Amino acid sequence: MHLDAKLTKRLIAAALFAGAGLGLASVAPSLEMAWVMGLLLLTVYLFAFEIVGVDVAAITIMVLLGITSLLAPLMGLEQGLIATTELFDGFASNAVMSIIAVMIIGAGLDRTGIMSQVAGFILRLGGSNESRIIPLISSVVGVISSFMQNVGAAALFLPVVSRIAARTGLPLSRLLMPMGFCAILGGTMTMVGSSPLILLNDLIRTSNKVLPADQQMQTFSLFSVTPIGVALVITGILYFVLAGRLVLPSLRGEYIEATNAMKYFAETYGMQAMGVFELTVPAESPLAGVSVGELESKYRVRIIAVDKGDGVRLGAEGVDRNLGIQAGTLLGVLSTSAYIKHFEEKNRLRVKNDLEVFADVLSPAKAGIAEVVIPPGSSLIGRSMYWSQP
Repeated sequence: MHLDAKLTKRLIAAALFAGAGLGLASVAPSLEMAWVMGLLLLTVYLFAFEIVGVDVAAITIMVLLGITSLLAPLMGLEQGLIATTELFDGFASNAVMSIIAVMIIGAGLDRTGIMSQVAGFILRLGGSNESRIIPLISSVVGVISSFMQNVGAAALFLPVVSRIAARTGLPLSRLLMPMGFCAILGGTMTMVGSSPLILLNDLIRTSNKVLPADQQMQTFSLFSVTPIGVALVITGILYFVLAGRLVLPSLRGEYIEATNAMKYFAETYGMQAMGVFELTVPAESPLAGVSVGELESKYRVRIIAVDKGDGVRLGAEGVDRNLGIQAGTLLGVLSTSAYIKHFEEKNRLRVKNDLEVFADVLSPAKAGIAEVVIPPGSSLIGRSMYWSQP
């Protein structure tokens, strides 16, 4: 039913766009202009209703423009709308290449773990409270975008916002819009992030060449617009804080199951104090040299994540029960808060206050506890929960 409604909406929109295209073609001053308007409406339709991915839509339109050179006689044109030799000139644009470069740099920074630390810093200050996280994200992005292009700042900070949404369970859609608008507003704080003002400076210099000395205009310096830009950023942040509940998109049910899972298990099985803890195994700990399986059998805890410095191992498939624990190993342990204290003291471990390394992979949006029913005839009957298949 939902798919039928979506298809009906797309068909109605296609009919409206086709009608608009025919209307514009009838008043276009030339046949070339009519074809251009038709392709423009097709582009808007593909982008607005997501018939295909945005990247696929963009490449499709580019290919169609190239095909017009081959089909020009059939379209009533003397030549194509664009020469095939100029088809890829858009990739030579400084703006396009700078955005691609910033996205590559952002992905590289994300892999190094810097973005995770930035996300952790914001979470330590703002917690999981939306009214505190939004001003923090918006202000940081605003400052960054004042010294680089707005789109680049947003692309650079996108991994941070994604991690914050995953860790807190807040809908990503409610965090992206304040970040995007504050990136735009932050670009007005200096001349670096404001392309229109840079262009205006060039126009002022050009005009001064033909003006008398007493009528020449003064160009903007780097921080000439800072007071106005700061006021705009503060106003934007206050707007999203005060009116965010009304204007920000809310995807109902986006993280409901993830955030309510522990509440369900607490009510059903009495697991009020159950949680996941991140522990460090120092060199003096008796667990150094012990395998994961031996640790679980002896202390009745469940190891769900391990990091020995060569990457995070997660879950039953990733954590081999024969894996040896070395000094400096990080363990993600599922247990009660009361028992974890005993476990820490007995084995001279260091329990972190919050998840750090495992915060992303064990966030409620990516991991959780499942309720499983063992049917008759299952190979698990008679096995211990600490048993692992060889």
